[in-house]
Amino acid sequence: MSSGAIAQLLERGVGDGGVGHVLRIIRKHLRMDVAFISHFREVDRVFEHVDADGIAPIHVGQSIPLEEGYCYKVVNGELPQLIPDTSLVPAALAIPATSEIPIGSHLSIPVRLEDGQVYGTLCCFSHRPDRSLGDRDLAMLRAFGEVLAGRIDEGLADGRQREKAAREIRSIMATGAPRIVFQPIYGVKDDVLLGVECLSRFDVEPRRGPDAWFEAAHRAGVGLELELHAIENALGALERFPAPVFLGINTSPELILSGRLGPVLEAVDLTRIVLEITEHATVNDYASLARVLQPWRARGARLAIDDAGAGYASMRHILNLGADVIKLDMSLTRDIDTDPSRRALAKGLISFAHEVGSHITAEGVETRSELEMLRRVHVDKVQGYYLSKPLSLPDAVAAVRRPSSSRMQAVS
Repeated sequence: MSSGAIAQLLERGVGDGGVGHVLRIIRKHLRMDVAFISHFREVDRVFEHVDADGIAPIHVGQSIPLEEGYCYKVVNGELPQLIPDTSLVPAALAIPATSEIPIGSHLSIPVRLEDGQVYGTLCCFSHRPDRSLGDRDLAMLRAFGEVLAGRIDEGLADGRQREKAAREIRSIMATGAPRIVFQPIYGVKDDVLLGVECLSRFDVEPRRGPDAWFEAAHRAGVGLELELHAIENALGALERFPAPVFLGINTSPELILSGRLGPVLEAVDLTRIVLEITEHATVNDYASLARVLQPWRARGARLAIDDAGAGYASMRHILNLGADVIKLDMSLTRDIDTDPSRRALAKGLISFAHEVGSHITAEGVETRSELEMLRRVHVDKVQGYYLSKPLSLPDAVAAVRRPSSSRMQAVS
C-alpha cells in the first residue's frame, strides 16, 4: 500500500469513527481476526479498544499481567514486531495464549507518546499463519500507530485539563460557593409571595454567569457534584422561610437518576419543595425518571418544567412527567401585552395546563403592562425583575413578611 493510500485511510478512519474505526480498517486491511490497543500500567496491561471478526477472545476493560502474552515481550525485544507464522518462533510457542486462543500470526508495535513514554501497544493477530505478511504491512501498522499515539496524547492532555478544572471547582465549593439568591414568586390571584426560586451566584474569578460555571463543571466531570452542592446550600435556607412558602430548586434529570439527590431530600419537608427541570435538559428515559420522582412526589414534592415554550422539548417533558407547574419562558412573557402571537401561544399553554390540573408560572415579567396581560390570560403565579430582583436571604425573608408586592397591588 502506498504512503498516499495510508494517509487517506488514516484521515478517513480517524475522522469518521475515531479509534474503533481505525482498528477496524487495520484489521480488515491486514486480514486479521482481532485488533486492539493495550495500555501498560504498573503491573498489568488493560485492553482499551478491541475490534474483532466475530466473538473476540479478549474484551475492552480486561486486564492481564504485563509478563503474560505478547505485548510486553515485543516492547522489550523478546519477540519480533512481525510474526507471520508463530509456529516458527519458539518464544511465541512458549506463550500459552498462542495455542489457547490460538494465535497463528501476530503484528505488534509500541504506541509511543510525544514525551517518549511507551503508552502500550497496537496489536493485531490472526488465528492462522499468514506468511504473506511483510515489512510493508508493518510499516502501515506503524503509521497508524503514530496517528493513534497523537490522539492518545490529545486525550491525556484533555484529561489533565479536566482534572485541573475539577480541582479548581472543588476548591471554589470548599469556600461555600455558590451563593444562593432568592427570586420571589407571587400568586396573581391574591398578590401573596408564595415561594422563591433559588438561583446560584459565583463571587469568584473568573467572573462568569452561573450557566457557564455549571457547564464548565460538567465538562470537568464534577457537574453533578456542583449541582448537589448548590441544592444543599439552597435547602439550608428552608427553615428561615415561614410555611407554606416553598423553595423552587433547579435540578437536572442526570442528578435525579444518579441516586445522589435522594439522601439530601430525606429529611426535607417536600411539601415546600418544587423541583424544576429545564426545558433544555435532555431526558432519554422518561419512565426511569418518573419512577425516581414518584416517592418524592408522594411526600408532597411538586415538579415544574422550566423554560416552557423556549423549544420543542418542553411538551415532551410536560406530557411524560405530568408536571405540577409549567413555567412560561421569558421569551413568551416578553412583550406578551403587544405581541398577539406570543399571547396566543401563552394562552394555549395556560389552557392546557389548567385542563390537566397544572399551574402556570410566568417568568421574566419586566413591565406593568406585561403583568396586567398575564393576569387577564389567567396565569397563576409570576416572577421577574418588575416585581423583584433576586434577593439575599435576609431580604427574601423580609419580603415574605410584607403583606404583598406594591407592584402586584398596582394592577389589582
